[in-house]
Amino acid sequence: MHPLQVLFSISMVAWFITEFLYKNMLKSGKEDKKDKDKSTLNILWMAIPFSIATSVAASYMTRFPITGGVWILYLGEALILTGIIFRFIIIRSLGKYFTVDVTIKEDHQIKKEGFYKYLRHPSYAFSLLTSLGLGLYLNNWLSLVLAFLPPFIAFTYRIKIEEQALVEQFGEEYIQYRKKTKKLIPFIY
Repeated sequence: MHPLQVLFSISMVAWFITEFLYKNMLKSGKEDKKDKDKSTLNILWMAIPFSIATSVAASYMTRFPITGGVWILYLGEALILTGIIFRFIIIRSLGKYFTVDVTIKEDHQIKKEGFYKYLRHPSYAFSLLTSLGLGLYLNNWLSLVLAFLPPFIAFTYRIKIEEQALVEQFGEEYIQYRKKTKKLIPFIY
């Protein structure tokens, strides 16, 4: 097996393990306002595995190469690793305020520094970067669409629900923060 394939396999296992641990260890507590999620966690847990499985299957069943060059495999793997690592860093930076379900903590505050100075949802942005990396690594246009689109749609819905909860909790403070930042891509979207 080629070393890049080994690294890809390891990164896929790491991605799964970290997301599984986040889901099981970073849930809201009993005292939190957790009636806000509206099934977004379940939707994400359907969309992301679906996107991984279908994008990999499409890469074996169809031939729609993005490029003939091997560089795309390296680019894809670099994005996968960047997404996994930076998502972990962001989750750690939020500390107790990060939960996998949409939740408002008792003493919740809006984080406005670090990545949050530019993006309201950097954890989701880096998760989507991992999905984009998967699609590029598979070097198949159909795989790229299947790897990226379902999680993007699921995160878009989750962002809508999460921002409603944040506006409800913080009002004008969050509205002003929202005006100064982008959702997922710095300076663009």
